[in-house]
Amino acid sequence: MDGLIASHKKEYNSSPQVIASAPGILNLMGEHTDYNEGCVIQTTINRHTLVAVSERKDNSLRFFWADKNEKKRTTVPNLKYKREDRWANYLKGVLFEIANLGHVLKGLDVTITSDIIPGIGLGASAALEVAFTAAVNKLFGFDFDEGQIIQAATYSESVFMNRNTEITDQFISTLGKKDQAVFLDLRSLDFKYLPVNFENVSIVIVNSNVPGTDAVRDDELAERKEQCAECVDFLSRKKSGKSLRDYTIEDISGGLGLLPDQIRRICTHVIGETQRSIDAASALKNKDLEMFGRLMNRSHESLRDNYEVSCPELDWLVKRSQELEGVLGARMTGGGFGGCTVTFIENRALENYKERLQEYEHIFGFVPEIFVCKASDGVEILYPEK
Repeated sequence: MDGLIASHKKEYNSSPQVIASAPGILNLMGEHTDYNEGCVIQTTINRHTLVAVSERKDNSLRFFWADKNEKKRTTVPNLKYKREDRWANYLKGVLFEIANLGHVLKGLDVTITSDIIPGIGLGASAALEVAFTAAVNKLFGFDFDEGQIIQAATYSESVFMNRNTEITDQFISTLGKKDQAVFLDLRSLDFKYLPVNFENVSIVIVNSNVPGTDAVRDDELAERKEQCAECVDFLSRKKSGKSLRDYTIEDISGGLGLLPDQIRRICTHVIGETQRSIDAASALKNKDLEMFGRLMNRSHESLRDNYEVSCPELDWLVKRSQELEGVLGARMTGGGFGGCTVTFIENRALENYKERLQEYEHIFGFVPEIFVCKASDGVEILYPEK
């Protein structure tokens, strides 16, 4: 935090009035169920985005990302999406929604620092949106509750940025707790906490470092959403329902020969993955990590074979992990076509695991980044201290 304060002072010749922090997120189970009103299990990670803000006397908005040494600027009356503003659009989207809610905004000086790698499925944009929303809320005394913070942060990405995202990442980054995962029902938004801090087992994230996957992922996932909607339209002619949450594997099987094979497999994944999330929540609650690991393995198989969002690099990382003694389960996590894997592994096997994955660079030419995930608290105000 000291470095952030120093950067803010140097850039604006004034001290920050508020500093907020929000964690990245990790999807443990429930991949691609969120836009089908399914269930997910996500946890926060021990990587964060910090946002420092101070009020200006005019209506200028000045944004400085210290790590990137990048600056963007606009004004309160000119909160418009501009492609060239890239990351600053997430901040503008938050402010646009706050203004839509009837609040009066003033000019801001903003400084950002983050150790969350963007574009690999760890909720980097959600952490930025949530931390900025919390900082602005504190600075101007808007008295937002957690639901309003989630709303403003989610609006920025899904509406202002016009991206195919749901509420999940912003929800977890706001409401996450240390040593806990969150089981979230996307239909009701009911949620509960589950333990993920185990004495002899670690959660390990591996960044595959497969380059240039964002555009491919966005196009492919937009197509998957359309195919899910097409399947619901077909099934609803025989059985009432508004999303895949309302149907079973048997309902899908009943459309054999009528549904295109790819759509049938895609919907089979979504329905099966929601049930796996429910079963996995029970396993975590009962601390049955072997069962949880088996469900992780099945999830990856379905993401690879049914939903078809894996890639050779992710499959290799998962397969090599699963072959190793001490690994309870492994799967890809996030949107797919690159990004990360997540592995539940006994601590005694960690060093051997890291050595085993050294082969990855020789085969694919990318250096994997391996780090142990610790669930941290959700968004918090670091300064001023309580």
